[in-house]
Amino acid sequence: MGHVKGHHHVTLCVGGAQEDYDFHTKLLGLRSVKKTVLFDGAAPFYHLYYGNYEGDPSTLITTFPMKGREGRRGSGQIKTIQCSIPLGALEFWVDRLKSFGIGSEKSERFGSSRLEFSHPCGIRYELVEVENDPRPAISVDGINEDVGIRGVHGVVVSVRDQNGMNDFMDQGFEWKKTGDEGGYTQYEGGDGGSGRIVEVVHEPDVPQGSWTFGAGTVHHCAFAVNSAEEQQEVKDQLEGMGYTDVSDSKDRNYFHSVYVRTPGGALFEAAYSVPDSFAKDESLEDLGAEFQLPPWLEDQREELLAKLEKIEY
Repeated sequence: MGHVKGHHHVTLCVGGAQEDYDFHTKLLGLRSVKKTVLFDGAAPFYHLYYGNYEGDPSTLITTFPMKGREGRRGSGQIKTIQCSIPLGALEFWVDRLKSFGIGSEKSERFGSSRLEFSHPCGIRYELVEVENDPRPAISVDGINEDVGIRGVHGVVVSVRDQNGMNDFMDQGFEWKKTGDEGGYTQYEGGDGGSGRIVEVVHEPDVPQGSWTFGAGTVHHCAFAVNSAEEQQEVKDQLEGMGYTDVSDSKDRNYFHSVYVRTPGGALFEAAYSVPDSFAKDESLEDLGAEFQLPPWLEDQREELLAKLEKIEY
């Protein structure tokens, strides 16, 4: 089968909408590609999308700002978001983060130099220097293509028991184990490389984190499949392994998603984009410019906007 080739997006529960918007667009240089709402539940929360100019899968970080509704970081969660940057860009980002009042720390793992820092809500980020990443680097005022972020490199999942997660990645997603280092195990999908990486860190003494919506936690990681047919085959594969809690396919307007709680605890998703993706309700040039709602929520526009934090763009 092997339909799960790489990342589609990563979704975080963050604090304030304005600080999140400024962090991703003004500091990291990502483009705001969509402003809409969380489709699940009754409480009104933004769903903000950031990525490259076209909002391509594997470049996307999305957020639910929910200040005042706190989560609990711990094991059984995705603990770190990793973004790819060109070789030699680390020092630029040390200085840029410092200019925004954010401290950072250098590290090395699996042969890659990294820069670790935190989102204002506490979620950990790593910028990972990568030589062979064909995705174009984001270039905006103050950030050129020699140093800009190319997209999601991978995620780090914290688990208390690694055995089940090994089976899931190997048999469920059919990703290859490509390394062990310092308690971390690396898996790669498809042809491997940046945008196709999951690292699992064994942390048996870290208490369980929360799985509900809550600021300061990563909600899920989505992986790309090509079609509804491939998505169904992934669902059937997982259910055939005994993961009977795999969700039905959910219409997210710009893509369709099925979700599964992995044995390590982190929530994973298999998603395929609709043909026009984020350009179905805005032109490519105007992506992220206006607040958008799916047809089934359009009659609630004024009510929702009145309850959401106003963001200065």
